[in-house]
Amino acid sequence: MTTIMSTAKLGFPFECESPFLFAVYHLDRFPAGTSEMGVEKSLLRGHRIGADFGNPAGWNMYHGEDGIPGFPKHPHRGFETITVTKQGLVDHTDSLGNGGRFGYGDVQWMTAGQGISHAEMFPLLNRSGPNVLELFQIWINLPRERKMAEPSFKMLWSEDVPCKAIGEAGPAGNAGVAEVTLVAGALPGFSKPPEPPPDSYASERSPNNDVLVVIVKLSAGASWTLPAYSGTAVGGLNRNLYFFSGDAITICGKRLTSHSKVKVRPDADATIVADVSADVLVLQGRDIGEPVVQHGPFVGNTREDIMKAFSDYQATGFGRWPWESEALAFPPERPRFAKYADGSLVERPLPPTAP
Repeated sequence: MTTIMSTAKLGFPFECESPFLFAVYHLDRFPAGTSEMGVEKSLLRGHRIGADFGNPAGWNMYHGEDGIPGFPKHPHRGFETITVTKQGLVDHTDSLGNGGRFGYGDVQWMTAGQGISHAEMFPLLNRSGPNVLELFQIWINLPRERKMAEPSFKMLWSEDVPCKAIGEAGPAGNAGVAEVTLVAGALPGFSKPPEPPPDSYASERSPNNDVLVVIVKLSAGASWTLPAYSGTAVGGLNRNLYFFSGDAITICGKRLTSHSKVKVRPDADATIVADVSADVLVLQGRDIGEPVVQHGPFVGNTREDIMKAFSDYQATGFGRWPWESEALAFPPERPRFAKYADGSLVERPLPPTAP
């Protein structure tokens, strides 16, 4: 029996299966920043300010309107966001009073639950050269019983996220290296990643949901095998591999020359071989098996859930906004940090590779 169940051309955003709702990969090569950590005004010509996506310049303002790219204050309800950074920085603020700066391998996990408003801005700290931003945002659904859970925010620092360089011989005997980052779930030979928020679909209280989030970066000649699911309950478990970067790759013996979504059987090994450098995202999880009704940033089980989300947001804003701006970027001298709503503060230095 073949390991590959289906293949499809990769879209923007990526096509997802339950429990995942949405996944997108951003790679922006921003120009040098101004003293306000934004884009020089003369360079904004041709960008649709407030709704700038897919710009041929190689970078986007997204919903940023005041020079700093990003996503000003906006609401979420009924699901979770996982923001996985590779390069660059993100400044987070939310209606619970949480705030932070993260990047360069850090992961931000936010369970929106009954509702939260937040902003994600991309400060351009390098004033003398390019500012590269590379990240994923992944949305994972919540079952009906947790749709209205208390919202929660957690930072998973890069120093704590398991990452291993694995060298395996390529098909022609040329050795390459696969850098494997385990964001969520379990893999043989890897330490356990930090625990997500308590009501997450991927939390310890839900081990049978078998959520797995892995990023694999392969150099030329590298190969890596995603091992078969070791449990017995294969039914309802969805496993997809997203080939999103590189010119060509071979997955389970099938050579792909265009970026693709590859659905594979979870009960079989899936071997990835890169003749040239390539990158793959792995998303696995158990189908929630409930109706999904989504309208933008609100996810429910019925249309009534969505109507209630709109009315609640209009009435409450999902909490008082405690920040001086709805598109806040922290001062350039701030390190990576997380300020939690309870007043606690965690700080981490910027890596040596940061501008």
